[in-house]
Amino acid sequence: MRILMLSQFFYPPTVGGEERFVTDLSHELAARGHDVAVVTLWQQGFPAFEVQQGVRIHRVRGTMQQMSFLFSEGVRTYSPPFPDPGVMGEIRRILQIERPEIVHAHNWLVHSFTPLAAESKAKFVVSLHDYSHVCVQKRLMRQGVRCTGPEVTKCLACSTQFYGLTKGPATALANFHWAAKERQVVDMFLPVSQATADGNELEKHKVPYQVIPNFVPDHMDVLDDENDPLLSQLPKGDFLLFVGDVTLDKGAEVLIRAYAEMETQIPLVLIGRPFLPNLDAWLPKNVFLLGTWPHEAVMGAWKRCTIGLVPSTWAEPFGIVALEAMYMGKPLIAARSGGLTDIVAEGETGLFVPPGDPQALRAAIQTLLDDPALRERMGVQAKQRVQAFQAEFVVSRFEQVYQELLDKDSADITVEVTTGNRKKS
Repeated sequence: MRILMLSQFFYPPTVGGEERFVTDLSHELAARGHDVAVVTLWQQGFPAFEVQQGVRIHRVRGTMQQMSFLFSEGVRTYSPPFPDPGVMGEIRRILQIERPEIVHAHNWLVHSFTPLAAESKAKFVVSLHDYSHVCVQKRLMRQGVRCTGPEVTKCLACSTQFYGLTKGPATALANFHWAAKERQVVDMFLPVSQATADGNELEKHKVPYQVIPNFVPDHMDVLDDENDPLLSQLPKGDFLLFVGDVTLDKGAEVLIRAYAEMETQIPLVLIGRPFLPNLDAWLPKNVFLLGTWPHEAVMGAWKRCTIGLVPSTWAEPFGIVALEAMYMGKPLIAARSGGLTDIVAEGETGLFVPPGDPQALRAAIQTLLDDPALRERMGVQAKQRVQAFQAEFVVSRFEQVYQELLDKDSADITVEVTTGNRKKS
């Protein structure tokens, strides 16, 4: 099967749950004998083309990358919520080279393929890793609280506040327009959780979709060298671990507030990009802010920690870090939020707390700290439960979707030839 992945970022160099997912899925499909290529945005220091574990990677430069002040964060330039002329031209060129049977898109790079979908003849699949199909912030958050859903007037005001008067309204209107176009041409949406499907209003729009979760590889590299300069920064004994962007949405502020009121001396480790303002100035004692780490070092930190913490205040679409903690046999304390409810089994592999509640979070941490036997039992069950989210079981579901779409197309062609009817576009 010839498969072309479209994703604005790819790992390396970009570290994140979505980027890891696209990379791991591409590698797994290639290992299963499929012909896999990827189109992603060019990143400084990386070649325009390379082959990585059997996957051909095309890094393209778009028109918007030349105006990086419009859609960027630091050195990372994002795809816009509309077709990028430069990226469209590159995708058209690559389609002629790769001749895919399946185009599997992720994030806003999908907009640059949508106008080409009909001429490509490939079946068109879109994974939804967040709420960008309906929300220009991608998070369904409004003024610090969860949004009740998209409405034109409300979204225009929200996008103006988020992006500014010049960029905001145009971004919101473009996203509305191109999301509607996608619903007309996408053969199958693949949200990573039911929460993601609901937030993107797939039922409301009566589009075809199947929930297929994120996954972790069957075997992951784990850095396990005590003398490694990264791992040597970890506390020597027990510690609590949070992995992810240190932001309000990820629950970092709630976690720090909860920890500040605890009497325990167990250290708290935060691994991720720090975004909270003046963070160093108000961190409590025994909090280690370690910045961004490579994936194998993060897995080494999960191996050493005592409890994993995923206290997101937004409706987390999935929560790949929860799977990584479970893979290493760690009990979790997670917000009862979004896709996390698909992962954590309450009382079996971890504990749920209400999003944004530092008191409940503090009590849950103390409960597990006071009961080593419970932690041990939850860790064992977590390791068992994560098997259902490993590549061996999840990747075959993507293959099944691809094959069903191709089989349906073949059946439609057979009917056309037999009856002389013309298939509706």
